[in-house]
Amino acid sequence: MVNCVVKNWQGEAVGEATLELKVAKPENAEHIVHRAVVRHTTNARQGSASTKTRSEVRGGGRKPWRQKGTGRARAGSSRSPLWRGGGVIFGPKPRDFNIKMNRKERRLALRTALASRGEDLFVVEPFAEQLPQPKTKDLAQALTRWGIEPGVKVLMILDEFADNVALSARNLPNVKLIRADSLNVYDVLLAHKIVTTPSAIEKIQEVYGD
Repeated sequence: MVNCVVKNWQGEAVGEATLELKVAKPENAEHIVHRAVVRHTTNARQGSASTKTRSEVRGGGRKPWRQKGTGRARAGSSRSPLWRGGGVIFGPKPRDFNIKMNRKERRLALRTALASRGEDLFVVEPFAEQLPQPKTKDLAQALTRWGIEPGVKVLMILDEFADNVALSARNLPNVKLIRADSLNVYDVLLAHKIVTTPSAIEKIQEVYGD
């Protein structure tokens, strides 16, 4: 269970919020979170790298020179991997890097990772109304008032994306917005600070609380 102070737009404490999630046992937590991160990064690989072998390179059907009598090393094709313009030995071919992981394990890893970030979790009141129009400067100043230093990586977890909030945050290079029902272990662990709202916490517990 993680207890957090809820702050308003000005950075003043106005209440408390609790994030209660079932997490992995201490002896297994590191292992299952590591597996989830490896799965996330590996599954992001396209696996589209491709090279041609000597049989796939165009040309090379004619023997460059006769077998004997020239004084040169014998050669049967100008597309040998030893030649410029030849094929590639053991080069990459399109492949599927996907790693499977049970749904229960993925959710357990996510809950464990999220619960471990309790010290870096900032809960604020919904602030969409505080941005009547997109204003990156206003959002950056609000982050500072909430206690987040400029330049650190921030993951902003919201239950809904107001247009003005999304437009205000997109020009902040270190801020990433994500929906409360679309979390992943990698982003949760990559961020230095996490900003969320009471309604987003309720959504997290509703979606991932099993």
